[in-house]
Formats: sequence, C-alpha cells, structure tokens
Amino acid sequence: MAGKIFKTCRISKYRSGDDIMHDLERLYKKTQTLMIFRSLLEDKAVNRLCLLIRNLCSAGESQSMLSLDSQAETLSLYSEFVLSLYESGRGDLSDHILELVLNDQNIYSREASQKREVPAYLEKCLSEELDTLSQLSLVSSDFLRQKSGYDGFLPEYSVTPHDFKELYLERISQIHQKGFGKFALHSTFMLEGDTLIPVQNPDVTSLSDLMGYRAQRKQVIENTKALLRGISSANILLYGDAGTGKSATVKALANDLFDEGLRLIEIKKSQYSRIPRLIDDLSTNPLKFLLFIDDLSFSRDDDDFSSLKAILEGSVSSRSDNIVIYATSNRRHFVKESFSDRDGDDLHFSDTMEEISSLSDRFGLTITFSRPDKDEYLRIVSELAAKMQLDIAPEQLSVKAEAFAIRRSGRSPRVAKHFVELMSSGVIS
Repeated sequence: MAGKIFKTCRISKYRSGDDIMHDLERLYKKTQTLMIFRSLLEDKAVNRLCLLIRNLCSAGESQSMLSLDSQAETLSLYSEFVLSLYESGRGDLSDHILELVLNDQNIYSREASQKREVPAYLEKCLSEELDTLSQLSLVSSDFLRQKSGYDGFLPEYSVTPHDFKELYLERISQIHQKGFGKFALHSTFMLEGDTLIPVQNPDVTSLSDLMGYRAQRKQVIENTKALLRGISSANILLYGDAGTGKSATVKALANDLFDEGLRLIEIKKSQYSRIPRLIDDLSTNPLKFLLFIDDLSFSRDDDDFSSLKAILEGSVSSRSDNIVIYATSNRRHFVKESFSDRDGDDLHFSDTMEEISSLSDRFGLTITFSRPDKDEYLRIVSELAAKMQLDIAPEQLSVKAEAFAIRRSGRSPRVAKHFVELMSSGVIS
C-alpha cells in the first residue's frame, strides 16, 4: 500500500453545489476524528483552515446572503489562515501539512521506534488519517475564495499533490536517524524545568573547523560513533586548560552527526538532580543523546556532587544504551579547594579528599586537552590561516602569532582562532 496514490480533494467544477458542500462538510468532520495526528489541529494554520471550512459549511451555498458580520468572520478566518501559512515559511499548504505529518510525535511513531509490530487497527487508522490530511492539503485558495462570496482581493497560496503515506512510511523507516517531533528539527536542547526546549541558534562549529588535538578528538569521535552503532560506549570527561577546544569538540559532534541520529542536551549545574528522570524519558527514544555538562565543578559541600556521582556509578534508572554523559572541566578533581580544605579538621582527612577526587574516576574515559607548546600553537595558526586563505608569509605569520599570544593569556587554539580572525578582518596587520 506504500505506493498507493491517495484520491485528492480537488473539487470538480462539473459537480453540483450541494455535492461540493457535502464533500467539504465530510472533510471537516474527518479532520475532527484525527487520533494519531490530533496534535496537528493545534497548528495555527491547520486550526484556522478547519474553522474556515466549518464556517463555509454552516453557510452552505448562501455565503453572499449572510449578514455583514458573518461574511467578515469568514474573510477574517481566511486571512488568519493564510497569514499563519506564510509565517510558517511556506506558501504551499500541502508542503506545510506534509512537514507537520513527517515530524509529528505520536502513538504510531513511538510504536514504530520500538521496532514492535504495529497492531492492524493502528495501521488502518494511519491509512485513513493520512488520506484525510492529504485531502485537506489540496483545498485550494481558488476554491475557498470562490466559496467566500467575496469578489475583492484575497491572498493566494499554492497546493502540491504528495503521496502522504509513501513519504510517511519512508520517514518511519529512517526514524532512528531522523527521529520525530522536535528532535527531527533541532540538534541541540536545554532543560527548562522538566521540559526539553530546542536551542534555536546553536553553535554551528563543525569538526573540520577545529585544529590540533587530533588524537584526543579521535577518541571522542570513535566513542560517539560506537554509541550511534549501539555498541557499548563510555561517559567521557574532557579535562584540560581553557581555550583548548573541549566544549567546541562536543558541540561540533552534534552538528556533524545530526543526520546519523545524534542530539545534544546541555545540562546546567542546578539541573543534575533532573538527569535520572531525563534519562528515563529518553530511554525509549530512537535517537542517541549526549548529555553535556560544560565546566563541571563543585563547591566543598555541594549536594550536587553526590547526585552526579550516583548517576555515573549507575543507579537503577541512570543508564541507558542510547545516552552518554560528556563533561568538560578545567579541574581534574572538579572541587574548588582552599588551603583550609587541605588542612581541614576532618578526623578522616584522607578519606574525605579521596571522596572529593573520586568523581573523575566514574567517567569511563578521561581525555586531556593540555595547553599547546609553541610548535603546536603555530601549527594550529598555520592551518587556520590556510583555511581562511590568509595571504601572509609563513615567517611573518609566526612572529605576529607568537606576539599576539604573549599579549593575551598564552597559547591556545582559542587564541590562535582569535588571532587569525583579526588578521583576516584587518583589525590587526
């Protein structure tokens, strides 16, 4: 049935007015029976279109005979509908509805993502609803404007026939790479309360933009690809000096491996206690997730320390084969220590300090990003300059780059990147 072309809802001009209105009324009623794709009725454009169709059906063939207020309501609904369609970034109703269908998170997509056999009654429901949405997607602006009884200007939109069922089943077959719902559209998320919110403008860095540290980065990439293949993978601590590309490496992974089914979720320090519930929620998702903790550190008596340690140790609900935790830190042992901590009055001082330093051992893999020496720093500068097609003699580039690093906080990939960008823009010469 995947190749079956659904009948369309184009209203033939050779049919009687009563037959046409009957078809329109039936289509409206069918939209109200949606179960699998019921969330589509919350989309503003679809909602306004359904209200407009209901309004036209209520008026029947006598739209032009209605009161001024009733006609105005019809025209207002039409304009609101088209405005919502335009605001979605599309002027094509069929494309808009199809995109909603393909990215909808629903009972069918959840069943399919678990690789379970979908019940026959759900398959039948899917077929009927895709037929309804295909019909709805072909209601043209010409038809609606004609039925409105208004002979003035009304904005137009286009419709394009699609085989909804074939395209939807194709998407379902790719669900472990593309996901569904908000996960099909976004690569990076953050927690607000217990809700995952897409990051609308994430860092667009790719792995090809990062220079140096090839051996370290290779370990991170290989571990992440093992996660994507369903092979055992480790939680990773990326430890080292500031500006060496630890955070950029993790964010670049989410960008480069998006099409393979990887998503990134940034976790703030105050949200560690929410991680177990988040893992439970994501454990049945067909995609793979990096829970990313940037600049991991704790104060001396921080309750979050024990929470994260328990998660990394692997409590009953804290491990899923589609989730790993990647953290970065400038401190090998995470805890901000003072001299009083070292002198402390704890009778079991050595046990206390061992507890403080033990969290790093809970990560399966620790990768060190040390500050580069002069040769490595200049090699990074040279690679960045070549990438940005900077026209300058190598000897002169090296002298200027070293002088720039001395004036700044020292050598690092971040300093090298800032130097080349400023050279390229002409801010320094």
